Amino acid sequence: MPTRFTASQSVRITVPEQPIPIQHYLRQPQRLVNTLVDPSRVEQLSEEIFRLKLRPLSFMTLSIQPTADLRVWAEPNGTVHLQSVACEILGLEYINQRFTLNLQGHLSPCEVNGQTLLQGKADLEVEVELPLPFSLTPQPILEATGNSLLKSVLLTIKQRLLHQLLADYRCWVSDKTEETASTQMPVLPSQSSSLAPSP
Repeated sequence: MPTRFTASQSVRITVPEQPIPIQHYLRQPQRLVNTLVDPSRVEQLSEEIFRLKLRPLSFMTLSIQPTADLRVWAEPNGTVHLQSVACEILGLEYINQRFTLNLQGHLSPCEVNGQTLLQGKADLEVEVELPLPFSLTPQPILEATGNSLLKSVLLTIKQRLLHQLLADYRCWVSDKTEETASTQMPVLPSQSSSLAPSP
């Protein structure tokens, strides 16, 4: 009989004011994915689909390494959505064939008392049919262990988001500001033309 594990995590980030609103930054899925997970563990499959190779997870005496394909897209107002579209458990074929993962999340910018905030939530659900002897373990113990594991996964992602997102946003604004400044610099006449005698 399949066992179901669930976890949820909310996030709220105060965004310092920058010359370019964060809504523009949030419309770039690849940058956001790289703030959630180490870029060395991310493979971009298409404009909106990313393959994430998670770190090995220990569940009782099992060590499992999930790979999840996520669709990440943004609405015009900057709200970002994440949704899992496929998953695979590497190295454990029995569990891989009996494993489903569902991750859904969103991150939305909003204005509160003149201050920009990012508010979001992620819901993670896993359903798996465990082999013997794990299937003999009492259900409450299995669920408590699995739920705790999923919660730790979401918490790790949340902590990385809190540390990385605003730093990357600042870098992106700085790069964009420099690009704009360089394209708008006036072209000065050369010295030879300025010294040329008037007709």
